[in-house]
Amino acid sequence: MRYIRAKNSQHAVSLMAGAVNPELFAGGTDVLVKMKLGGTPPDLLIDLKHIAGMREIRPEAGGIRVGAAVTGAEMGESAVLQALWPGVAEAVELIGSTQVQGRATMVGNLCNGSPAADSVPALLAAAATVRILGAKGERDLPVADVLEGPGKTTLNKSDIVTSIFLPARPERAGDAYLRFIPRTEMDIAVAGAAISLSLDEAGVVLAANVALGAVAPTAVLVPQAAKALIGSRLEAAALDACARACRDACAPIDDRRGTVEFRTKLAGVLATRAAKTAYIRAGGSL
Repeated sequence: MRYIRAKNSQHAVSLMAGAVNPELFAGGTDVLVKMKLGGTPPDLLIDLKHIAGMREIRPEAGGIRVGAAVTGAEMGESAVLQALWPGVAEAVELIGSTQVQGRATMVGNLCNGSPAADSVPALLAAAATVRILGAKGERDLPVADVLEGPGKTTLNKSDIVTSIFLPARPERAGDAYLRFIPRTEMDIAVAGAAISLSLDEAGVVLAANVALGAVAPTAVLVPQAAKALIGSRLEAAALDACARACRDACAPIDDRRGTVEFRTKLAGVLATRAAKTAYIRAGGSL
């Protein structure tokens, strides 16, 4: 196995295209674990951390662009990110331990393809996009279009996600992410839910996104759940309809960490709780 520190993003793309079984190295919290578990070792490990812009969180068009090698700890310390997209920040901060937070990245969490990835529902709810550099040039893609299945993405062999963009939002807007895990920390979600919404001056929900994690082959947006919240002030009927839509959208597995029935019920419960948090963060009053 060879290790190469990429000089720039295009250099990394060229290295990816020329290798048989390459792996990208930003935080390393997924790729190093896979190597230690005895999987097929990569013939080339490409380090992205030193490429210009990969470690930056910067304002852009009223939103925020987060470089691919920005760590969870760095996101948690970003005042601008915490102010604009607190739900995304709290989702990333749930990944692993304090030590892991110093290495793990949001882009790695997405590209690993886990249905239970904590950051992905929050990114879906935020309508985030990824910037991809590949053999045919640069393109932007909604996060939803990156997801394919457990451990799989739609990215091509030589594609590199260079950053994630979190869009601008109105003043009265809020988001939140909640999950359930069997232990108090350092576990993966049995179910997770992310909500992003905006309000008018009267506290009525004008727009909403609802996303679930760990209850389907990929994290999923639930348009019917969002529709249930729009036009409401989160009255009981609206929250019940949101929970019902979330339950209907579930297609979870049944394993030792949680049954199908348990995960399905959790999805609705977590969504309604996350909706309340997002609503309060947007300036609403319950």
